[in-house]
Amino acid sequence: MQNPTPVRTNDTDGIPPVSLRIKERLQAAGQRFYANDNIADYILPGEFDLLLAELEDKMLGVLSSLVIDTEHDHNTDGTARRVARMYLQEVFKGRYVPAPAITEFPNAVHLNELMIVGPITVRSACSHHLCPIIGKLWVGLLPNDMTNVIGLSKYARLAEWVMGRPQIQEEAVVQLANLIEEKTRPDGLAVVMEATHFCMGWRGVKDQDSLMMNSVMRGRFLTDAHLRREFLSLIPRRT
Repeated sequence: MQNPTPVRTNDTDGIPPVSLRIKERLQAAGQRFYANDNIADYILPGEFDLLLAELEDKMLGVLSSLVIDTEHDHNTDGTARRVARMYLQEVFKGRYVPAPAITEFPNAVHLNELMIVGPITVRSACSHHLCPIIGKLWVGLLPNDMTNVIGLSKYARLAEWVMGRPQIQEEAVVQLANLIEEKTRPDGLAVVMEATHFCMGWRGVKDQDSLMMNSVMRGRFLTDAHLRREFLSLIPRRT
C-alpha cells in the first residue's frame, strides 16, 4: 500500500462514507467483518485512499472529544493522520490486504521428520482495548509425502498477516494453524504462542510480568504423546 494524499469526502454531496459502502458490500455478500476478519476482497481500487481520509477525520473527532487542541498544540499536529495510517497500513494491515503469495513445492525427497520454525516475533492488538500484543510463536510440522513444502520466511509472512488485526490470542493461533494446515497438509501441526498483553501491563491491574501462552495441536501431535513432548522440549525456554 502507498502513502496517498488524503482525498476528503464531501459531506454535502450525498455520497455515503466509503466505510459504509464497503460494509454494505460485505453484507450483501453475506460476509462477516469481525475485527479479525480479512476484507480485502471487498475494497475496490481507489477506496483505500478514501478510507484513510475518512479515518483521519474520525481520529480528529476522537482527539477533539479528548479535549486536545490539535489546531495549536505542536505535539498533536498531524497525529490524526499518523494514527489513521498506523491502523490501516501497519498494525491492522492484515484486515485490508490479500494473503501473501506463498510458493509451494512438492515433498520431493519424502521428508517425514519433525521440523520446527521459530521463534517468530509477532505483533498484534487486543480487540477489547486495542492495546499491543507482543510475543513469539513456534510452528511444529510433521510432513508426509503429500505435504507441500513452503519456505521458512513464509511462516513469518503468514503469521504477520494473521496477527495484523485486532485479535484475542486464542483465536489468532487457531486462525494461523488453519492457514498453515491448509497450505501444507501435514500429518501433524503444532503452534505455540507466548505473548505479553499491554491491556494488562499498561492499564487495569498493570501487571508487567504476566504472559499468556497457548497452543494448537493437530493430527499426530494430538495422538502421539512422544511427538508432542519432543516438540515442546525443543522450544527454547524463556529466561
